[in-house]
Amino acid sequence: MAEEEADFSDEFCRFLQGTITAVEAAELLFVYLRDPGRAWALADAVRALGPGVTEAEAARYVEAMQGVLLKPAEGGALRYEPASTELDGYARRLERLYRERPVTLIRVIYGLRDSKIRSFADAFRLRRK
Repeated sequence: MAEEEADFSDEFCRFLQGTITAVEAAELLFVYLRDPGRAWALADAVRALGPGVTEAEAARYVEAMQGVLLKPAEGGALRYEPASTELDGYARRLERLYRERPVTLIRVIYGLRDSKIRSFADAFRLRRK
């Protein structure tokens, strides 16, 4: 249990909530992470990812990662270049957890997303007196 708590620290969960909004976003990040020296055009990264993610979806995921984990390269391409060593550590932890405990990771990613949506909706709820 202590290892799981360390893997899913508050800081790591904030990283997931702000940057990795879906499992497909994580999988797209792994395309860039596997070959950090390569600049990927979005269409090429989507093809490398395989079926199931459209370019429009991928563009939304990339937008959340740009400046945090991905940096612009020539011709509108992007490359893996995290803004800090801490962010690189989170990306590598994400990759490790995806391999070692995918079900737990998927539940956390979608749980964080759902709690963010629920919190947003609650902000508009009228209070009864």
